[in-house]
Amino acid sequence: MLRYAAIDIGSNAVRLLIADISKTEKGYSYKKNTLVRVPLRLGDDAFLDHRLSDRKVEDLVKTMSAFKNLMDVYHVSEYLACATSAMREAENGAEVIKRIKEVADLDLEIIEGQREANIIYANHIEENLDAKKSYLYIDVGGGSTELSVFVNKEPVASKSFDIGTIRILDNQDKDETWEDMRLWVKENTKNLKNMAGIGTGGNINKLFRMSDEKDGMPLSFLKLKGLYNQLNGHSLKERISVFGLNPDRADVIIPACEIYITLMKWTGIKQIYVPKVGLVDGIINLLIEENL
Repeated sequence: MLRYAAIDIGSNAVRLLIADISKTEKGYSYKKNTLVRVPLRLGDDAFLDHRLSDRKVEDLVKTMSAFKNLMDVYHVSEYLACATSAMREAENGAEVIKRIKEVADLDLEIIEGQREANIIYANHIEENLDAKKSYLYIDVGGGSTELSVFVNKEPVASKSFDIGTIRILDNQDKDETWEDMRLWVKENTKNLKNMAGIGTGGNINKLFRMSDEKDGMPLSFLKLKGLYNQLNGHSLKERISVFGLNPDRADVIIPACEIYITLMKWTGIKQIYVPKVGLVDGIINLLIEENL
């Protein structure tokens, strides 16, 4: 069995996906075998102090060692490990990468926002899009939001903005960045009619599950707004006890809602599709394209 692994070192959580690769009539496909998520919250250090504390570095190195051991046990033949917004901003990012290489023997790449967006495209969601519609693709993370505009199934514009859930919780999001995002969206969607949204990221996946919508059906703006009001009307403790949210999801889900709702308001988008894929899935697809 051919196995690939993807590691996503995000601002909120660190993920490992181990996937089984198989040959089909149409080429190659993969099945998720093992997914591990560790909520390290690197963004708290990176956005406030612009460096990772010794404790966070220790936790990250231990997590990477554990991931490497799992990859060895599963006989993974190819992998790609990517670090996003938090590591982009940490002044000691290069030292941390060196340490991970020494201790865990893993090569890690700090990726820019555009490469992050390109890896997410490797999921080829556009193949399932309606050619008659235009789409705003919104990927919300802890440190950044990647936006892409799709017309006739092709990406025509994309940009990464330093607006993310951890950044908002830490009051590190800037008014001018929001304004830049608003102007970019206005400029790149002004002539587009009949727009729909596509949302990726852990928070929108959770919101979709909470909505009880059928798989493949879109989440309406009104339903998303209703969920936001419901969640925002409860304290953090209640979100954990009443809605059964993990503690590291219960706080970030509110700013995530705010980002999606704001973007949908700016564009008049009434429905958002949630394909349940993210950076780790994109990495696996990229590895298939590059190696098979």
